[in-house]
Amino acid sequence: MSDPATFAVLFGLLIALLAMGLWVALSLMVMAFVAMAFFTNAPEGLVLATTLWGHSHSWPLAALPLFILMGEILLRSRLSEDMFSGLAPWLGRAPGRLLHVNILGCAIFAAVSGSSAATAATIGKMSVPELKSRGYPESLILGTLAGSATLGLLIPPSIILIVYGVATEQSIARLFVAGILPGLLLVGLFAGYVATRALMNRDLIPVEAGNFSLMEKLKASRRLVPVVLLIAGVIGSIYTGIASPTDAAAVGVFLSLILASMSSSFGWAEFKAALMGATRTSCMIAFILLGAAFLSIAMGFTGIPRNLAAWIGSFELPTYALLAALTVFFIILGCFLDGISIVVLTTSIILPMVEAAGIDRLWFGIYLVLVVEMSQITPPVGFNLFVIQGLTGINILRVAKAALPFFLLLLLGAALITLFPGIVTVLPNAMGN
Repeated sequence: MSDPATFAVLFGLLIALLAMGLWVALSLMVMAFVAMAFFTNAPEGLVLATTLWGHSHSWPLAALPLFILMGEILLRSRLSEDMFSGLAPWLGRAPGRLLHVNILGCAIFAAVSGSSAATAATIGKMSVPELKSRGYPESLILGTLAGSATLGLLIPPSIILIVYGVATEQSIARLFVAGILPGLLLVGLFAGYVATRALMNRDLIPVEAGNFSLMEKLKASRRLVPVVLLIAGVIGSIYTGIASPTDAAAVGVFLSLILASMSSSFGWAEFKAALMGATRTSCMIAFILLGAAFLSIAMGFTGIPRNLAAWIGSFELPTYALLAALTVFFIILGCFLDGISIVVLTTSIILPMVEAAGIDRLWFGIYLVLVVEMSQITPPVGFNLFVIQGLTGINILRVAKAALPFFLLLLLGAALITLFPGIVTVLPNAMGN
């Protein structure tokens, strides 16, 4: 059987296992076990045991549960309320007005949570009722929330960038820094779209009552200071080399506990809920990574990724054509799998052909995360769509329709970093090794 045919059989097996409802981690392990048992002479049981044991401890991966815990703590504090109160006075006269609170609020919370779903839930609980009561159009409320919440995957500290860094042995610190400018680019695209819609139809956005003086705006902005300092402390310590991502994550947890303790709404019960939420999420991701590690080893024994890369390379696709094909592939995959599963499932297979095409691993990591962001707002398994549906009770197809313009803006963002790769690489190169 040829390598493409072998890969098609194994991939079909994986899809069948997932369709039956088997956990992603177990599906990956079964696929890897079958690949080794039928297509290699290696002792699959021994390889499975040594792989799971060898990959069960990783210092870079220690940052993952810490950043998740930081986000869980802040999710249960009054951070979102403070952000709305701090941002609203400044945005009342901008084109699109308070819709920009969704965009900037998501960007800020993304920088302290690292999770797309947590960002959508936290900002949505605060902004959706408020914006509805003020008469903002439903499509833009839902669209800005769904699209901007995906920034949780890209703006550091990003959970999915940690997963990619561990899976591909890339510097997590450099990946974090590489995500800053693309994240800001997306914020600009989203805000520009909202402003353009507002300017094209001035009756679309309700008029905000009341004008704030400069002193009132500055006074309201005091609520933003703690979270801005938290972001600066975490990202700044990584960028300057003072702390590793794991050390910075530990500092972030400590500072988030201080911030949360200053909130009257955060007590012992909320702390236990945050701890349990972080534990469940971290264990789920770690289990998937173990399955992906075994799959990666199994693929190495079979030689499929190398031969598949050579097969695809024989078509001599230009770099842009290869990236376009991969974009379509990842978008389709995102209709059935969550972002982390996509990353761990595909890296061992895709990276050889990416490297053969001369594409930088660091740049490809940001591209991959950006494309995976699109899967968060594509039915039927767009996690952000489910979160927003749960918050609002609105039909998921209506939510998906509202998110469509922001899906296209994410596609534009992917095209821009492809045409201008310096958007991704300039800050990591300035940072050095």
